[in-house]
Amino acid sequence: MSSLQTLPKNGSLAKTSNKNTNISSVSNWFDDLFFNDFPSFFSSNFNHGISLPKVNIKETADTFIVEMAVPGMKKSDFKINLDNQVLSISTEREDKSEEQNENYTRREFGYSSFKRTFTLPDTVDESKIKASYEDGILAIELPKREEAKQKPARTIEIS
Repeated sequence: MSSLQTLPKNGSLAKTSNKNTNISSVSNWFDDLFFNDFPSFFSSNFNHGISLPKVNIKETADTFIVEMAVPGMKKSDFKINLDNQVLSISTEREDKSEEQNENYTRREFGYSSFKRTFTLPDTVDESKIKASYEDGILAIELPKREEAKQKPARTIEIS
């Protein structure tokens, strides 16, 4: 049977307890000082990938609007596909950098991606779907079919 271990909020895997009480208090002080007071320095080198972006979905009388906050991307980074009433939004990005000095060379690389999928209702007119990307917001407009649009209220006369 396996057991789960709770990790500190800063994501550190450093062990903070020791059986020797003197070493334990020094160890706890050291861990508290460096991992709690400077978490951005020690834990910022991990998890730089794109997290799963949050999505807002609005419905109006004529359309559904999907908005996704994904700053720092370019239009060309996105792949938006529609297959059998399933809308998929994905991106893949690889970052590389190299710094050379006479005494050292430093190379860093990273890879990040995400994919979100949505099953569209039958009421969406798939031939009129549009997408735009502006100020870090990806917006996808999903127009409703004419027969699915909300009709204005009307008064019915009694005969």
